[in-house]
Amino acid sequence: MNILGINAYHGDTSAALVQDGKLIAAVEQERFNRIKCTSAFPVDAIRYCLDAANIDPTDLDHIAIGRNPKPSAYRKAVYTLSSRPDFAIIRDSLFRMTKTLSLKQEIANAFNYDVGDLRAKVHNIEHHLAHCASTFLVSGFDESAIMSVDGFGDFASLMLAVGKGRDIEILKRVWFPHSLGLFYTAMTQYCGFLKYGDEGKLMGLAGLGKPSYVDALRELIPLKPKGSFELNLDYFRHNTEQVYMNWEGDVPKLEIVFSQKLVDQFGPPREPNTELSPHYLDMAFSAQAVLEEVFFHALEFLYEEVKIPKLCLVGGVALNSVANGKVLPQTPFQDIYIQPAAGDAGLSVGAAYYVYNSILDNPRNFTMASAYTGPEYSDEELISELDKYELAYTYLDNDEICKQTAQLMTERYVIGWYQGRLEFGPRALGNRSIIVDPRWPDMKDILNSRIKHRESFRPFAPSILEEKTGEWFDQDYPDPFMLKVYQIRPEKMESIPAVAHVDGTGRLQTVSKDINPKYWQLIKEFEKLTGVPIILNTSFNENEPIVNTPAEAIDCFSRTRMDYLVLGNYLVSKKDN
Repeated sequence: MNILGINAYHGDTSAALVQDGKLIAAVEQERFNRIKCTSAFPVDAIRYCLDAANIDPTDLDHIAIGRNPKPSAYRKAVYTLSSRPDFAIIRDSLFRMTKTLSLKQEIANAFNYDVGDLRAKVHNIEHHLAHCASTFLVSGFDESAIMSVDGFGDFASLMLAVGKGRDIEILKRVWFPHSLGLFYTAMTQYCGFLKYGDEGKLMGLAGLGKPSYVDALRELIPLKPKGSFELNLDYFRHNTEQVYMNWEGDVPKLEIVFSQKLVDQFGPPREPNTELSPHYLDMAFSAQAVLEEVFFHALEFLYEEVKIPKLCLVGGVALNSVANGKVLPQTPFQDIYIQPAAGDAGLSVGAAYYVYNSILDNPRNFTMASAYTGPEYSDEELISELDKYELAYTYLDNDEICKQTAQLMTERYVIGWYQGRLEFGPRALGNRSIIVDPRWPDMKDILNSRIKHRESFRPFAPSILEEKTGEWFDQDYPDPFMLKVYQIRPEKMESIPAVAHVDGTGRLQTVSKDINPKYWQLIKEFEKLTGVPIILNTSFNENEPIVNTPAEAIDCFSRTRMDYLVLGNYLVSKKDN
């Protein structure tokens, strides 16, 4: 049985292919069209998934999309008509509904088939239900509390649920216009970060500030009983004006969501790329603190409702790794699972598994322990690209490539590390990474000046041998997908300054020998040389989506001041080329 899952007509479009319950492939469209968080229809991602399964569209039994406007249609109509609607809101909603309903035709057109050639049944899965499925049904948990929280999807911003076996029971929704994700987006925009997906920048900035505005910002999103919350709509525009994201092109766009009242109370918003004064640092800190208060308010209610010690988190807010890292210490939950593409890209996986397990009632037979579900390339393809660029290279076996790369890191070289299958989700997890020695305080500045060119306040991530986590951090719970921030042990701070944030934390990736043996071996070799079981890992890119193909890796290596490229088992030196 072949099920194609899709996220489309939204940001972070993606595709996933589930075959007899196994996840064969999953990838974002941005990795092909090279537009971050793209809203383009995921035709290239679909093509890759079909190729990975060695099938074509006529072999599909089911197509599932993480969008279904029907469950909220009545509520949406009543709200819209009672709130002096902007015609643009209605037009945008109708456009996306029409596109969703013509999904099968769009796939047929993209692959030059008649729609009658496609026998697949199309399923529209409610946005947050697909989110919940994307985490619980692949978590390996027999039962779990589930929380999905983001900006908006199908007119809701939060869903609390419980998963048991192959079933997901919805316990609660928070509906439009109230949204924790939108609150955080408004604060992100106020602090001068205006691109879709910039919320991670605010999270990084928060570590530099003070809680000067916590009380004032609480007025924007007061807590309500039973884990709920409401926006103070005086501070926002989205409930009466057209500020929805524009999905009609390849680049998602979002207008300013906060109102003049926010400016009147807190002063003018920061202009992008201008100085970050203490005011904006404190606004970031306070916004993060308030987000966490609302986040944990919902989680506390959820636990009291279900009394299950396992938790699955998902949605755009579940990419807030600072909040995620506090769940186990601050709640009764004892186990937590967050799938690697917790944002909207993961809807493709969730829609497919909801069909397979919950609608078709097939037993669960897959756990997503790895994010390596994207394209990979053979040695012949790697060599072909190296020869095309006329690069000199040396082949080394696995042991030698890991030993030499570890040695080069100790000599302060910057290395592009390109291996195996591409990661699914926003984090580079050791297959499309730039790696350096974390023991040098200036390594962060070196990476920014040579390659990344990003804001100085944004920290870089530590990849650590899973079995050494508790020796270096205040928690030892594994995090293979780099979705939690832990406190670095005070006595270890001086040993890894390049991956320590100003507040003494690190957004870590725990590396398992079973899941990624080659990356584990590399870090192990580095530990043998230095005594430190950690390397600095940042995404292999330069203000673009993470590289996908060998050609993209070579191009990024060539145009930046990287010193070495490790392409599979082929070592390329900049000084020799």
